[in-house]
Amino acid sequence: MDLSVLAPAKGSVRNNKRRGRGYGSGNGQTAGRGHKGAQSRSGYSRKIGFEGGQMPLYRRVPKFGFKNINRVEYTAVNLDMLEKIATEKGIKEIDLQVLINCGLASKRAKVKILGRGELNASLTVTADAFSAKAKEAIEAKGGSANLVAAQKPQA
Repeated sequence: MDLSVLAPAKGSVRNNKRRGRGYGSGNGQTAGRGHKGAQSRSGYSRKIGFEGGQMPLYRRVPKFGFKNINRVEYTAVNLDMLEKIATEKGIKEIDLQVLINCGLASKRAKVKILGRGELNASLTVTADAFSAKAKEAIEAKGGSANLVAAQKPQA
């Protein structure tokens, strides 16, 4: 086989209809757009979701629920991940920068420590929030759970 033998699959390539090229082409005069009306004009575009005057789907289907604009999204980090960091890297103080370096959080993310897993090391953990179980587990091993001081925007 060489490059001269290559060809597209049978039926996959078709010529475009040449509209508006006279009566003999079968697509002359109105070029397949019919007579008059908005759809025959250049620049016409149908509204997205328009169903020919029928009530469109986006209006037939009911709306439900709401989006709380005050919701705070946290990145969850569990105790077993803190234990893994402590044993592998030998770190006793875990803060946001350590979590970012380990790939567990992004720069602007708020971090919440959750209580899944076991903690064997005594750690000083600094995060935006703690679950009650996580805080209890950290303090039971002689560590401390510190909240990040929220910075207020200056007026």
